[in-house]
Parts: sequence; C-alpha cells; structure tokens
Amino acid sequence: MSDEPRPILEHLAELRRRLFWVIGAWAAASLAASFWPKELFEILMAPAIDAVRASGHTLIAVAPSELFMTYLKTILLTGFVVAMPVTLWQLWAFVAPGLYENERRLALPFVLATSLLFMVGCAFSYFFALPVMFRYFVSLEADYVQTSWTTQEVFSTVSTMYLAFGVSFEVPIVLVALALAGVVTPQWLAANRKYAILVAFIVGAILTPSPDATSMMLLALPLCLLYELSVWISRALVRKTSQELLPVETRES
Repeated sequence: MSDEPRPILEHLAELRRRLFWVIGAWAAASLAASFWPKELFEILMAPAIDAVRASGHTLIAVAPSELFMTYLKTILLTGFVVAMPVTLWQLWAFVAPGLYENERRLALPFVLATSLLFMVGCAFSYFFALPVMFRYFVSLEADYVQTSWTTQEVFSTVSTMYLAFGVSFEVPIVLVALALAGVVTPQWLAANRKYAILVAFIVGAILTPSPDATSMMLLALPLCLLYELSVWISRALVRKTSQELLPVETRES
C-alpha cells in the first residue's frame, strides 16, 4: 500500500477512537439514569405536568409500550446531556492537531463555556419558556373539549424545546469562533446589531406559541443579550490574538 492514503486512515482511526469515548460516555450516563426513569421523567417534564395538574387532569398513555418508550427516551436524553462535556472535549481533541498553539489554549474555556451555555439555555426553557407555553395551551380548554396529553407527545415537545434553547444559547460560541477564524469581524457584528435584534424577535415569535408580547420577549431578550456578549468577547479575543501574532519588537514599542 502506498504512503498516500495513510493520513486519511490515521484520521479515521482517530475519529473512531473519539467516537468510542463519546458513545461510551453516553452509554455510561444513560445506564446510571436507568435506575430512576420515573423520577427523571417527572423532573424533566415538570412544566407540562404542573400545568396539567393545575387544570385537574393527568397525562395519559394510549399505547401499551408508550410509557416504556417514553422512559427509555428520557434515559437517553439525560445521558446525552450528562455526557455533553465529554463529547465536546473529544470533538476539540479531534480538531486540535490542526490548530495553532494559541488556539489550542482555548480548549478548556471552549468545553466549559459550551456546556454552561447549553445548560443555561435548557434551564431558561425549563423555568420560563415552557411554563408560559403550557399554561397557554391549558387555557385553550373549553367546556366542549378536555385536555388529554399523552406522555409521548409531551416528551417530544419538551425535549425539542430543551434542545432548541440549548443550541440557541450557543450563539456566543459560534460568533466568537467565526470572529477568531476571520470569517466575520467584531466591527461587522456591531454594525449589524439591528438585524440580529430583528432575527431574535422573529425567533422568539416562532418558538413561543402564546400570542402575547411578554412571552415573545422572554425568548428574544436573552438572544439579544447573548449577541451583545458575543460582540464584546470577540472584540477582546481578536485584539488579544492580534497582539500575540505581532513581533516582539512591535509589541514593546
């Protein structure tokens, strides 16, 4: 075999090793979560359960295997969230060999910031967005229709919202990475702030089924603040990186 395909094979072997650690961490976290499926479901679905209980109803299961599949999905979702720091670290370790030394120093801040922002997004959804959303859904009940939500549909809605908010709160990570890569500049981000605010309110209106302005602002304002945070952080990091790349004589002058 010629030497030419060896780098590709080495990359594939490295990717396989990193995937092994990711899947292993997910499996281990899911195994630990499997001891408390009911408790975890009640905790994760609390915004919907509380809204249903307040209306005098309960969730229902309409298929023999529905509860089992819902608990299984709850276990896998919990394992995914718990294993996320390991997943992000393995992702960084895979791409690190192609980065400069000053970029590799961002590994720990990247993993911590990404994990923290994802958890903050999920917490924001849990404590603010989901209660507003489900209270609105319950308010639609009338004397000619009774609310009967299945465990499967509630889990699908709530888990989707968790993931959507968790990913949305990664805006600073994405924008700062683009600024450090030179794709955008902090000045460009600041100049296009008005468009970012417009997009944030559009996203808030789409993700919030309640028609009132308060619930929409609950989603849009954090996104606007995260965008502004991205501008400041990217400006500071780009300036620091530019200074590190200057010759020593230039920095001392």
